[in-house]
Amino acid sequence: MDYIVLDMEWNQPWPGSPSAKKVLPVQIRGEIIQIGAVRLTEDLTVADEFQVLIRPKYYRRLNRRISKLTGIKESQLNEAGIPFPEAMEKFQAWCGSDIIFLTWGFDDITMLRENLRLFGMDENWVSRWYNAQMIFNSQTDGSTAQKALKTAMEMFEIPSTRPAHDALGDAYHTALICARLDLKKGTEEYGAALQSHVNGFHGAELPGCISRKVFYDYADKRAALSAQAGAENKCPTCGRQMLGSRWFAQPGRRYMDLATCPEHGQFLVRVRLSDQPDGTVRVSRLTYEATSEAAAVYARRAEKADPEERSSAKRRYRRSKLPEK
Repeated sequence: MDYIVLDMEWNQPWPGSPSAKKVLPVQIRGEIIQIGAVRLTEDLTVADEFQVLIRPKYYRRLNRRISKLTGIKESQLNEAGIPFPEAMEKFQAWCGSDIIFLTWGFDDITMLRENLRLFGMDENWVSRWYNAQMIFNSQTDGSTAQKALKTAMEMFEIPSTRPAHDALGDAYHTALICARLDLKKGTEEYGAALQSHVNGFHGAELPGCISRKVFYDYADKRAALSAQAGAENKCPTCGRQMLGSRWFAQPGRRYMDLATCPEHGQFLVRVRLSDQPDGTVRVSRLTYEATSEAAAVYARRAEKADPEERSSAKRRYRRSKLPEK
């Protein structure tokens, strides 16, 4: 069994351009123009390499920003690039059969699958994969943030010897990082590391956020909000069920409520709903200190409610700011 450390570059049409308005057989976020890969043997030895330029079929005009970032020129793709199906045949033959893909991030495999689907090619051979960022985090500082490749290299004191934003260069540096990890243990514990990332802080939270958790498979919005106000409305300190008041709607399918724990007082709860491909609803739940900026947002929203609701919400917010006796 080998690990295939994969990195890719892809082209995206300029917003508003004719390419951006094209109706494609399958919706894609970008068309792959370069693949780089490095093989790691089971004993974590860095072995052979693979790279190929791909001549795009649909987004033929190379985005200026992509060209500047990667150093790839449109003329290079036209002269040295090969069609995507041919590139995939070469790549799959190089990979072999008993393989596990490793990427630095979540996007590469998703992009590869989209492009395979676009050309009517089999996707099953890329189904075994892991985001090496999650394994790196769990075996280093335990953080939940996605670290840049450069940051991980600095943490392991790995010198940069290949160009950045080049598919093979980034794959090579990722392989050097992966060679220092316990990949067997990392893949076995990947589910826990991934869940830690999902429930962890991502940097977009308002000040005063003390917990984040994600929930899945609600039938609809009503079921999601009912669960978040009921069985899943747990105190972040002791885990006891809290008593909510009412949800206030915010833009972007976001809702907020001021909930109360019998022992630890009040907390501001904000949830964001999103639809999943299978039709169910996903909930991202953030819990804030009741004296936080987010709670102040709740109080301002309460000012716009009807008089009875406004009075009740203001009293709850004011109580939350009183010092404990």
